[in-house]
Amino acid sequence: MALTPNSPNPDNSMDALKQYGSYIVTAILLALAAYFGWTYWQNNHARVDTVAADHYADIQRLNEEISLAAQNPDLEAEAQEALAQSRTQLDKDIDVLVGAHGESVYAWQALMIKARHQVDSDDFTAAANTLKQALAIDLGDAGLSAITRLRYANTLLAAGDAEGALAEAKQDMPSSFEASQQELLGDIYLAQNDKDLAINAYNNAWELLRERQEMRAVLALKMESLGVMPEPIEAQASLIQEPAVPAPAISEPPPVVEGAPAEVTQ
Repeated sequence: MALTPNSPNPDNSMDALKQYGSYIVTAILLALAAYFGWTYWQNNHARVDTVAADHYADIQRLNEEISLAAQNPDLEAEAQEALAQSRTQLDKDIDVLVGAHGESVYAWQALMIKARHQVDSDDFTAAANTLKQALAIDLGDAGLSAITRLRYANTLLAAGDAEGALAEAKQDMPSSFEASQQELLGDIYLAQNDKDLAINAYNNAWELLRERQEMRAVLALKMESLGVMPEPIEAQASLIQEPAVPAPAISEPPPVVEGAPAEVTQ
């Protein structure tokens, strides 16, 4: 069933989506980054920079330690101080890697890790600057560029820059990203209180997902908050939810995004 501008609009649901809309697309984009990052690494395996790879491996290990420690809600003061120092060290290590190998996929991946931590700390302005830096890296891969741009636009929206987010989200992207692009556009229009455009963008995203039989529960929730229950989609298995590819040797780590994929991709 298509959404219409006259559909009922529960205020509490709308307010909740506006408040938390900055997080909605992130899980999907992280899953996309994991998949396209791995594909990029496979296609460019012969050109691996072993120095950058080793540096990135150290960053990834520290990132995993930080992520594990941060899951403990009962850290003692000494452990909290150690965690803060590790986060500071992680940022320094990332800056060193980017300074020395700024045009590599490892620099891109490290910046994505840095932006993730900044978002987790609600520092959306800093995260937007980090993602803008990642967007400037020319990896010659349209998929990685689209992932970065969508995350950048999403973070701009969270930082309160809806106009900037809209300008980025409207950029041309590969067709495989159109559903995520339309969903993000809907989020931006909703933040701008333009329900008609938000409804249209969400409908576009839903129809694109219907064509490939991909279900997104969060998108359905957004549509329901605007008053209409979308017609069910029979989901099929996503590529990223299939068994993971074998991990490479430590000396040549693939640019796999921090954290496991949490949502289906395009």
